[in-house]
Amino acid sequence: QVRVMESGGGLVQAGGSLILSCAASGRTFSSYSMGWFRQAPGKEREFVATISRSGINSYYGDSVRDRFTISRDNAKNTVYLQMNSLKPEDTAVYYCAADPDGYVSRYQAHYEYWGQGTQVTVSS
Repeated sequence: QVRVMESGGGLVQAGGSLILSCAASGRTFSSYSMGWFRQAPGKEREFVATISRSGINSYYGDSVRDRFTISRDNAKNTVYLQMNSLKPEDTAVYYCAADPDGYVSRYQAHYEYWGQGTQVTVSS
């Protein structure tokens, strides 16, 4: 069983920055790809970013590309999401997810293990 836990959410002003962390345990962290998703009130959960097992490959959703950066530290069993130039429309619950099969995917169905989410609120 893989446990995934997000941290680092909070309230930030528009234009500000925030970094989210996600710790995973249960299997060798470096054996699975990791992803970030978010869900705003009244909307479906959407893809934010994903990173490969080694960290070499990463992909982003259109709305966050060039503002957010996903990274991972396999020695610390942690993946990060650096969020810059935040906008009110980035307000959402952010979820971290792990894919034991290692697909670098934007599709939620590929991710087997999910965290409880962390709230990010961006004020205008």
